Parts: sequence; C-alpha cells; structure tokens
Amino acid sequence: MPTWQHVLNDDPLPWLLEEATPAVRQLALPQLLDQPEDAPEVRQARAAAMKADPIASILAAEQPEGFWVKPGPGYTPKYRGTVWQLLFLDQLGADGNDARVRAACAYVLGHSQSKSGGVACYEGGLRPDAPPPPSLAIHCLNGNLLRALIGFGWLEDERVQRAIDWEARAITGEGNPRYYRSGTTGPGFQCGSNDGLSCAWGAIKGLLALARIPSERRTPLVERAIEQGAAFLLSADPATAAYPMGWGNSEPSPIWFRLSFPLGFTADLLQNLAVLCELGYAKDARLANAVAWLLSKQDSSGRWRNEMAMSGKTWVDFDRKGAPSKWVTLRACAVLKAVYG
Repeated sequence: MPTWQHVLNDDPLPWLLEEATPAVRQLALPQLLDQPEDAPEVRQARAAAMKADPIASILAAEQPEGFWVKPGPGYTPKYRGTVWQLLFLDQLGADGNDARVRAACAYVLGHSQSKSGGVACYEGGLRPDAPPPPSLAIHCLNGNLLRALIGFGWLEDERVQRAIDWEARAITGEGNPRYYRSGTTGPGFQCGSNDGLSCAWGAIKGLLALARIPSERRTPLVERAIEQGAAFLLSADPATAAYPMGWGNSEPSPIWFRLSFPLGFTADLLQNLAVLCELGYAKDARLANAVAWLLSKQDSSGRWRNEMAMSGKTWVDFDRKGAPSKWVTLRACAVLKAVYG
C-alpha cells in the first residue's frame, strides 16, 4: 500500500517546515511528523508563531477586555468580530496559554452563549451585556467555537459543557430540545439557514467540536450524536456533496469544491474528509472518490491552492487567492496521512 507521501506529485514537507512561516511549521511537525506537542522544535515554532503574522496581527487588534471591534456577542462585523477571531486563532494553532487568547475565550463564554447553551449568530439590537437569543443558535457557529474552546483548554468549563450538551441534544433530539424556525429547526442538523433542511456544513462544524472531546470523556449522548452525524455525512458520496439543498437549489454550492483557508460557516470537501478521518473513518471505502478528487487538485509540486482566500476581509491576509497555500496543503496532507498512513 502506498504511503501518503508516495501519492503526491512532489514532497511539500520542506516548504511546510520553513522557519519563515512558524505557524504552519508548529502544526506540521506534530500533524505530519508525529512530533509531541511539547517537543523542543514544536515549542520553539509555537513561540515564534505567536510573534509573527497572521497570529500577531489578529492579537494586536484585540481590546484588553478580550473582544474585537465592539463589545457584545461578537458575530458582527463578519470576519473581524470577536467570535471569528477565536475560530481563526484555533485554526492557526495559537497558544491557548497566551493571556490574550485566554481573555478572548473568557469573553466569548461570557457574551456569546444563549440561555439554551448554544451559541447564536445574531446580535441586532442587543445591549452589549445581553446574551444572544436561543432562537438563533446554530450548529456551525456553536461547533466552530466549541472546537476552539476545547482546543484552547476549556473543556472543563461549565459553559463549555452546556454548549456540548446543546450540540449533542440538538443533533439527536433527545431530552426534547427546543427548536426554532429561525435557527436550528430540528434534529439531524435541520437549520433555518438551509430552508429547514439538514445542513451538511452545520454537521461538519458540530462534529468537529465533538471529535475534539477525548474519547474517554465522551458521554453516551455525545457518542450517539457522533454516530448519527457521521451517518448523515456518509449518506451521500462526500465527493458529490449531494446533501439536502434548500431554497430551490438542485446543485450543491460550488463552495464545496473550492479549497480554502481559513474556514468560517462554510465547508469544503476537504473539511468533510477531515472530520470523518478524525472520527475514525479514514479507511472507509466511501471516502475513496473524495480522496481521489483531493489528489487531483494538487499541482506538480504536491501543493494545493487557496481558491477562496478572504483577502481584505480579515485583520490580516492569510493567503493570496489562487496561489499555492501552505495552509491548504497542510490540511490536505493531514487527511492523506490519515488515509494512507
């Protein structure tokens, strides 16, 4: 059986490990070379990453209280508001022990969570100290933030546990969770943003959060939610993204087929592969077409392009649209390592 590096057109590792991009390097060392998180090389790269862009510019824009732009739930302005920075910092591998990252985590937990436990995506007309309404809690935002908070070391926090409980119950329907037409509308990832149909983007984000809970800490409810979520993502060939489509659409969003970094509420085929691999499905034959599609997207140097860079929308540009991307390449290599490793 070929190894993950043998299926590439060329070796991108020297490029990914360049000291000029320490944020990529500090993630590539453990993810692709299996170095421990506390290995000297990893710690050195992580410390350098906190002082370099893109992490440095994001943290430089943070207010001392832990928010960005304005106080409150932090969903707006999109891509520059508070909740977006926390999920971007997580994807960049920021150090959760850094005081500025901890302040952001504490601020989000104190201002962005609805009374139901789920995180809501709207703040129109709210006082800065008012929680967002539970009627607008949705899987994509709750899942993104949960994954970040767990990664930054907040799993034991009672508010994180409440968000986990909301996520799992909203998926399975157990315990009669209340659904709302304007947000999560029913079990199985039904969402008002997808015309009340099950949303695969929301499923991916919710499962990414639950996947980060150590297996020994997952409750039976969480395990059932994971099983149901994985079954939904595997109910269609991931290569086709032929999941329920609302609003009269008959074809999947083209965003599925455009690799990108960072990722917000949307997902691409690679992120679908990533969460399924993380949940133990890396060798599942149902991923074969999506893996073949991913391999077809590499260039002659074994690199992948960022086809949806958020240039000009974030505090700092991560990539140039259409250019080979270390971030997207790292994402792709991590999945291929899981599949072929």
